[in-house]
Amino acid sequence: MPSTPRPLRKLGFLTIGLFDEADPRRGHESTLEIIELGERLGFDSAWLRHRHLQYGISSPVAVMAAASQRTSRIELGTAVIPLGWENPLRLAEDLATVDILSGGRVNPGVSVGPPMHFDEVKGALYPDTADVEDFSYERVRRLLDLVRGEPASDFSGVQGFEVFSDRVQPHSPGLGRRLWYGGGSLGSARWAGEHGMNFLTSSVVKAEDREGPYDFAEIQLSHIRAFREAHPDGAEARVSQGLVVIPTDSASPEQRARYEEYAARRTPRTASPQGPARLMFAPDIVGTSEEIAERLHAHAAFREVDEVAFALPFTFEHEDYVQILTDMAAKLGPALGWRPGA
Repeated sequence: MPSTPRPLRKLGFLTIGLFDEADPRRGHESTLEIIELGERLGFDSAWLRHRHLQYGISSPVAVMAAASQRTSRIELGTAVIPLGWENPLRLAEDLATVDILSGGRVNPGVSVGPPMHFDEVKGALYPDTADVEDFSYERVRRLLDLVRGEPASDFSGVQGFEVFSDRVQPHSPGLGRRLWYGGGSLGSARWAGEHGMNFLTSSVVKAEDREGPYDFAEIQLSHIRAFREAHPDGAEARVSQGLVVIPTDSASPEQRARYEEYAARRTPRTASPQGPARLMFAPDIVGTSEEIAERLHAHAAFREVDEVAFALPFTFEHEDYVQILTDMAAKLGPALGWRPGA
């Protein structure tokens, strides 16, 4: 039986924060301005992608810290921090610090696995330990424990004039409930549920059944249900979906043409699993808010979520993002049952 669509409760967006190597400040300022706009429009959350050794946000925690001082309400997330590049103890300290500065608005999303192009970067990243680094779920568990206040040291107390804690400081009590796992497989979904995390599911999933059929929405739905079955909160466990949707209500004819061309170039990869990892990509959805809402209400996985972080296309201009976010807040969100501040 088909599920009944849930009214959209939280409306968010995701940006990669591209910049020009010759003028990186301008790109980072654009990202901060977009987050400020999102708050003014009533969005519930803004999420940052993470890109190492590329021309996108390499330090989303630092960008969140800056954004926290230019906003007052909107939640700030990462989708996602690849933990293969991180020391869980140091990351826990940074996340807790920014969460305190933001007034408890940080939603850290993480994932595991070896860093991309590991053979090429391991000499710089782990010159002495590359062969013994653990890139499994254990790395997430360490971060979870540290953020949630488990001991990080065997020593606490006073030494000379200095006072030491045996757990990460500052400790932000609510942060442990706002940790997300970004997963595209059944195993990741179950692991996140079993460990009481929230679950980020995006426009990419793994087609693990080699017999097919290869229906993106049905695969994603199976992940959402597996996550909730494993989670202590069951059907109330938090899931956020991150499809690429591009409303055109107020777009100029030139913008509409570019958006449609962008989606058309990416459509062929959605027909079947791609590469050794057998990745399935969701089609981008371009159209009026009414048209997008109709397609989302028919999407098997969307029908079971009430939070979204719609992904902004990577290569668009600042003015395009302004138009897209404005239409999302004014037209698409309400068409999906969302109300700002609800």
